[in-house]
Amino acid sequence: MYLLLYLHGFNSSPDSRKAQLSADWFAKHAPHIEFVCPQLPPYGFAAIERLNTLVEGRDSRNVFLIGSSMGGFFATFLIEKYGFRGVLINPAVRPAAGLDRFLGNHRNYHSGEEWVFTQAHIDEYRHLECAAIEKKSNVLVLLQTDDEVLDYRLAVEHYRGCAMVVESGGGHAFSTYAGHLGTIFEFLMSEDTLSQSGFL
Repeated sequence: MYLLLYLHGFNSSPDSRKAQLSADWFAKHAPHIEFVCPQLPPYGFAAIERLNTLVEGRDSRNVFLIGSSMGGFFATFLIEKYGFRGVLINPAVRPAAGLDRFLGNHRNYHSGEEWVFTQAHIDEYRHLECAAIEKKSNVLVLLQTDDEVLDYRLAVEHYRGCAMVVESGGGHAFSTYAGHLGTIFEFLMSEDTLSQSGFL
């Protein structure tokens, strides 16, 4: 059984627009794939621990990832650790550098759940950073240049050598995401996707 994990962004939830679009598309076009979008805590170590429990013991060839923003950061960690294939949408590259603005009390954008963010939590994200991408052929990166939250150029550099699509305009929410779901599916399911889709 194939498993696809959709990893939402920081302080988001499975109710996010891209998560819902993904769930609907895979239910219609690829019902043989188990689609799971776990609720991830805003804490790096706790999020990775939750994800590890979902994938431990599974064949790496049967687990796929889609990660948006901070979800892309977590997906990168799992790709490097387990050898999964994954698609990253406007991924965070070095999130610890910008998380100080979240210090203090917050509520989840969707659920309203309250949480507190400290310097120790920022340090967790720094600990989880991948200095370099080793499994480049396992990664497809989708970027839009008018991302108002993250500088897309950091991802262009960090994921250099990976399959990559850079679209002019758009924004952090990746406005054309629905139109890429077919390509995402092809990349995740095929070892030959890079050559077949013209990425090489």
